[in-house]
Amino acid sequence: MTTNRSYGDWITERTRTLLLLVSLFCTGSGMHVQADDSPAFDYFAANRQMITHGVQAVLTCNGLFTSNRSLEQVLAKELAYLDDARRGLGKVAPYNVHTPQRAVSVGGGSAGPRITAAFRTGLGCVVLAPNAELTTIEDLPEITLTPLPGDPSQITWPNGDGDAVSTPDKDVDQSALQAAATWAFERDTPEQHTISLLVVHRGRIILERYADGFDYLTRTRTWSTAKSIAATLIGMQVDAGNLELDAPLPFAWEPELTSPETDPRASITLRHVLNMSSGLYPVDSLGKEYATGSGLAYWAGASSISGMRDRGLVRKPGTHWDYENYDTLLAVYALKQALGSERAYHEYPRKALLDRIGMRNTLLSTDRFGDFILSSQVYTNARDLARFGLLYLNDGVWDGERLVSSEWIDFVRTPAPATALRGNEYGGQFWLVPDDRKNDVPADAYTTAGNRGQYVIIAPSHDLVIVRRGLDYGRQGFDPWDLLREVVRAVPAVDEE
Repeated sequence: MTTNRSYGDWITERTRTLLLLVSLFCTGSGMHVQADDSPAFDYFAANRQMITHGVQAVLTCNGLFTSNRSLEQVLAKELAYLDDARRGLGKVAPYNVHTPQRAVSVGGGSAGPRITAAFRTGLGCVVLAPNAELTTIEDLPEITLTPLPGDPSQITWPNGDGDAVSTPDKDVDQSALQAAATWAFERDTPEQHTISLLVVHRGRIILERYADGFDYLTRTRTWSTAKSIAATLIGMQVDAGNLELDAPLPFAWEPELTSPETDPRASITLRHVLNMSSGLYPVDSLGKEYATGSGLAYWAGASSISGMRDRGLVRKPGTHWDYENYDTLLAVYALKQALGSERAYHEYPRKALLDRIGMRNTLLSTDRFGDFILSSQVYTNARDLARFGLLYLNDGVWDGERLVSSEWIDFVRTPAPATALRGNEYGGQFWLVPDDRKNDVPADAYTTAGNRGQYVIIAPSHDLVIVRRGLDYGRQGFDPWDLLREVVRAVPAVDEE
């Protein structure tokens, strides 16, 4: 018998891993515990230390200069995720805020490698090389496209923020709607912290609530909700005929073989990586989180495209599901190849998607080499994510113009074959209602999902988009399907209207 694991169960394991590595460095231990509870030397200790410093630097930098929050707010909220580290943040991991350079450095000297993150126009905070000097900040990429014209407060929803919140229709149970909001915000654990909740019904916001210190303009990190944005951008290139779902990925693998045509990785397709079924050696799971793989690009200044191509094939592509950030980044690298030039690649997200649906407050960040880290590193607010959800709810059409094909939306909502034994819970960079929940929530719903509780839930059968942002930590367990269950108690199904 196979036991289904929810997204909350999976993310809890990753969070525990991060808190464990932070605790190790707070206590000065270079040891870790093996499965049999015997101590063993941690050969990834140096990586973990850089990543620990990088997590603090990136979250603090973005909190200050992307979210425009105070240092006190960031320490109390964003860095509650690193609660063990906060007990000795000033001693164990010294940090410096460089306000003129809009940068934050953590570590250095006896504390270990110094990791610096610096805000860059159009991107948010980018990580420098370990121990890099502040003078190298000017070498980092920027995107300086002209902002969308007009005052968004004077442009009506959903293209702007004017008249964004509406009174619910008479067939909406307002007491049930408020009860759902109370359920989301008043959690029975301090480790689940909802910072925003939006409910969009029939295209209009009928509920909007924020925690103290946050409002509709506050940007926070999407974490893996970024994967669904990446899939959308990729799908638009598939629709245009510049990428193919079932063709081999359009780049060379590393190390390059003398006979690349014999490389078994040539059988990996775009479909495989979007389904998290590449068959490549795992580097972001099975205890390797925050030690190898994408963690070094997220937090420690490594390239996001080098290591991802340097993995061997351990399973037949399409046969085994393994959640790997590098699989998403392989797909993003294929997108880069399809776009041709560096400039086209950097301008594409805004020109093709963000500007066209009014996502003015969204920043897609890159590594220091200019490659988008679209598996996690996006900063945005709840209303922009609601716009993103509306694009899908409206079958890829915005203001009468088709931006994403119905075929692509069908793809992202179709269970990856390798998830059959897991309850058919994952599609193409979106999570699906698992088989064991289809009796209590709308079976056609699907959602983005990111660490710390970032969800954009789309429920076509109820003409509904729900956005929940969180700063959860520790033993997470916020379940998007439970939230959907609470909200649909307030709104009628489309066939009941």
